[in-house]
Amino acid sequence: MNPRDIVIADYDYPLPDDRIAKHPMAQRDESKLLVLRGKELCETRFSHIPELLPPSTLLVFNNTKVIHARLFFPKATGAVIEIFCLEPHDMPIAQAFEQRGQGSWNCFVGNNKRWKEPSLCQQLSLDGRTVTLQATRREAVGNSWVIDFAWDSDDTFTALLEQAGTIPLPPYLHRAAQADDKERYQTIYARHEGSVAAPTAGLHFTDSILAALQQRGIATEYLTLHVGAGTFKPVSSDTIGEHDMHVEQIQIGYDNIARIAAHNQDPIVAVGTTSVRTLESIYWFGIQLGQQPHLPQMQVQQWDPYELAQQAVPMQESYRRVMAWMQQRDLTELHGATRLLIAPGYQYRVINGLITNFHQPKSTLLLLVSALIGEQWKECYHYALEHDFRFLSYGDSCLFLSQQNETQPTKDNS
Repeated sequence: MNPRDIVIADYDYPLPDDRIAKHPMAQRDESKLLVLRGKELCETRFSHIPELLPPSTLLVFNNTKVIHARLFFPKATGAVIEIFCLEPHDMPIAQAFEQRGQGSWNCFVGNNKRWKEPSLCQQLSLDGRTVTLQATRREAVGNSWVIDFAWDSDDTFTALLEQAGTIPLPPYLHRAAQADDKERYQTIYARHEGSVAAPTAGLHFTDSILAALQQRGIATEYLTLHVGAGTFKPVSSDTIGEHDMHVEQIQIGYDNIARIAAHNQDPIVAVGTTSVRTLESIYWFGIQLGQQPHLPQMQVQQWDPYELAQQAVPMQESYRRVMAWMQQRDLTELHGATRLLIAPGYQYRVINGLITNFHQPKSTLLLLVSALIGEQWKECYHYALEHDFRFLSYGDSCLFLSQQNETQPTKDNS
């Protein structure tokens, strides 16, 4: 199958609004879990997941942290301008959060036509101090704007967002963020700020589940992919070949890459589609390095897997190339960007399984699932709809352990 020819209408299904979970479960790990192992389909509770994974499994988590990306500037007229911080403008994410006094971000602007003034201002209270935050609209970049922020204190931009911003809930929840969303729309292992949407498969994990995984000898690794607003971008074209994937930022330590590469023959299960895209993107960067060893940085493009498929090597070899490239540059951490599109026709090179929530109809995330389990996605989603599963970000989850076309990712024994 040529992924460019995929008709997105074939990945549609009926999703009534009342099946979309508007709020999280009272207990994270009490959500339902749909399990697909080979052809066998069953349901249980997420709290049982340690027992469902082989003891030799490597579980890979995305430890990105959702930022309080939505800022609201009330005007004297009563209008409110919303500024949704998407990503730093021409600056690494970690550096942008540490800026003091000023910083520039690419942002969505809500109620933009009501913004007539050169700048917007609001007063914040930080640790008993009054801080003035100013926003100046500079120029349009696609459907977003470059916004220059300035504030009259030595606080970091992170501190300002924590105080002034709100958690950016997905638009399909059709509600404002509430007090408990600050905690619940965040994984318990979130570490690195930069996402405007949570890696929702991880929302089900608790400290007790992580402890149970350790007791069963299940290894864990962490990487970071900062989830952008593009994750909610619908496929508006008829075929996937006309769809442009959004760019997302990746970071992962050298030691993490080495341990993943050393996990030979045993299952690697990704927690969430973002972890999948990161693991597979690292593989394709290694394939690029096989052709161009002196690439200046990691940039994986949308169609790379399909255009470079003839250059494929075992996973460990590709990961070793990335490690060698990092050693040559004295890098302890890999930073890169990916636009990887995983769709039916894609052969997984790293993962053997996936923990994920139920995704929107006609979405690239549903294509990623179908690339792993084939047409069985229809059976799984039909079962979930018939058995009162809750859908999307705050909904229930799936554990898929079947391989595409009954094959294994390419690994070696060295």
